[in-house]
Amino acid sequence: MRSVHLIICDLFLPQDFAAEVCAGLRLPALKKMLARGTSTGPAQTGEINSLEEMLCKAFGVSGQPIAPLSAAFDGLGEGCWLRADPVHLRLQRDQLLLLPDVEAGADEAGQLCAALNEHFAGQGMEFFAPHPQRWYVRMDRLPDIETVPLSQAAGRNVHGLLPKGREASRWHQILNEIQMLLFAHPLNEVREARGELPVNSLWLWGCGLNVLPQKNYDCVSSDEVLAGMFAAAAGVPFAEWPKQWNASLTLALSQRERGFSSEDRQLLVWTGLRSALQRGDLDAWRAALQEFETGYAQPLWQALRAGKIAQLQLDVLGGDRTRRLLLTRTDAWAFWRRNRPLAEYPMV
Repeated sequence: MRSVHLIICDLFLPQDFAAEVCAGLRLPALKKMLARGTSTGPAQTGEINSLEEMLCKAFGVSGQPIAPLSAAFDGLGEGCWLRADPVHLRLQRDQLLLLPDVEAGADEAGQLCAALNEHFAGQGMEFFAPHPQRWYVRMDRLPDIETVPLSQAAGRNVHGLLPKGREASRWHQILNEIQMLLFAHPLNEVREARGELPVNSLWLWGCGLNVLPQKNYDCVSSDEVLAGMFAAAAGVPFAEWPKQWNASLTLALSQRERGFSSEDRQLLVWTGLRSALQRGDLDAWRAALQEFETGYAQPLWQALRAGKIAQLQLDVLGGDRTRRLLLTRTDAWAFWRRNRPLAEYPMV
């Protein structure tokens, strides 16, 4: 019997506008999952407040050393890495808001990294930009700091989200120097003239040394590249997020790599709601959720009721916590557990 671990980001909305946004949605299968699952409260022990932390725990990785994992995925090899992703900081009243996804072309990234490397020469750090949205700092040693993932800082006031820890003051100074250098770089004037946001800061996060995720799944499917990074590092087959969940396709994916097994373990990670919510596009949020109901919730629910899935683990990420539900075939037939409107669920 196969088990499925499903992670959904930003399913539960804040109560002040949840009822209006969720009105008219037809989600019979998803509502049954939420109503009939056995809640285990916060996932595992303590609070899990980011997808990065959830995936680290799912693959048996201590802490959140995302940088070395993604550096290997981007072809940079082993070492002591820190993500330094290009962002734009916008002053809005008394807040400094972080806008992510400020892409720089290969030539632009090369120019900015060259300027950074010249400025910080001899200080034990070197900047790399192998991907428009994923930049890195390679360091001589692991810094004693705690950082916040970019996904958790996106669209928020950065006050209180900057690096913490014993060496925090040093890295705040480094960040100030980075921002002054980027602000003065002529490339950003060119970007602004083209109507593009200037790259006026880097978001530092995910520091760590080489990591080896455990092979806790037989196949992984997601619309989030980070899940693909974990799968690649663990040697687990990965598939891009299809429009519809199909048991035979995911089973074939795992069989192709390791032969037949009746203990197939699947990980499904969906972030389609998060991207819409971060854009402030609530119509897109509704449309994405309705597509998920048809393409995933309904076939998963039918497979659970038919006994084709032994266990479905549902983790709903949002806000600063995670809600975990476990469902078996017996739970699927517990009709006395009444559905609730999606808007009535508190934001997890």
